[in-house]
Amino acid sequence: MAIARDILRFFHRWLADPRHIGAIVPSGRALADLITRHVHGRSGRVAEFGAGTGAFTRALLSRGVREANLVLIERDEEFATCLRRRFPRAHVLTMEAERFGEWAQAERFAAGAIVSGLPLLNLTHDSRRHILSGAFSSLCGDGALYQFTYGLTCPVPGALLEHLQLEAICMGRVLRNLPPAAVYRIHRRRSISVAAFA
Repeated sequence: MAIARDILRFFHRWLADPRHIGAIVPSGRALADLITRHVHGRSGRVAEFGAGTGAFTRALLSRGVREANLVLIERDEEFATCLRRRFPRAHVLTMEAERFGEWAQAERFAAGAIVSGLPLLNLTHDSRRHILSGAFSSLCGDGALYQFTYGLTCPVPGALLEHLQLEAICMGRVLRNLPPAAVYRIHRRRSISVAAFA
């Protein structure tokens, strides 16, 4: 029953704002399993962009991430209200993901991982740049951003990855999702030590 309600809620919100919602139904379990594969209880604090009705949130909890360590970013007020009800110990922020970097800096928030359900292909170049800059300003050490897309290639253009000194690796594709999707792990480019060649 809850799944049916989520599908109807998603479809209704998509009709109201297709550019920002980006999908007509919540992500399926196979996609949630893939995008959260490398996130676990030892990841520490985890942020989720575009948390929707909580499909990825539930997968993160099943991976051992503590609910109190979750920061859920959701611009849609109806979805945010749903998230607060379902995950009362998580920190839910009703705001655009572009503002996350400013919030993280002000709150001294450090993330071990970020999972993104944002429809990056629907966003402008400037929006994507702000989102990624803010995300990586908060990520600790080897922390990565996990992003899914319905497109055939990475939703972050190569020029933007180069500008921000990032790399993207495709973790796999999920055909059992509506529509089929791919997941990318985006991380800081690793510098090669000159001493290694001495």
